[in-house]
Amino acid sequence: NINIFHVEAATADFREAVAVHPKSRKASAALSRRCLQFVLRERGGATKRDLADQIAEVLPSLPYQLALNVDAIRQVGNFAAHPLKSTSTGEIVEVTDEESEWLLDVLEELFEYYYVAPARAAARLENLNTKLKEMGKPPTKAP
Repeated sequence: NINIFHVEAATADFREAVAVHPKSRKASAALSRRCLQFVLRERGGATKRDLADQIAEVLPSLPYQLALNVDAIRQVGNFAAHPLKSTSTGEIVEVTDEESEWLLDVLEELFEYYYVAPARAAARLENLNTKLKEMGKPPTKAP
């Protein structure tokens, strides 16, 4: 039930975020946030409008470590999307290389969780059911 146009647009955003990363951490982080919103809406079931609210909405359904990372990148994304000043120095807080790479890594983890792992599991189940059918056995059903 996923609109393929939207998936292609999110994929393009991710590729562009990777491509621009060496030249602009801020642009990469902004594209990553946009891609994150798509994944949370389309696969995570988020219905809220704001990314922070979407993250809060989806966190309980994610594995613990992935939830920690997704929640943390909400803060990193804020550095890129909104100028925030340090309370100790008064300077604008910029996105670091490590933080923008983290955004990309977490997106890859979400792709694995929402897209790759379910497709891999479905293919394995299909292969098993083909073998069971050849042996005259009933198919295994997904829980």
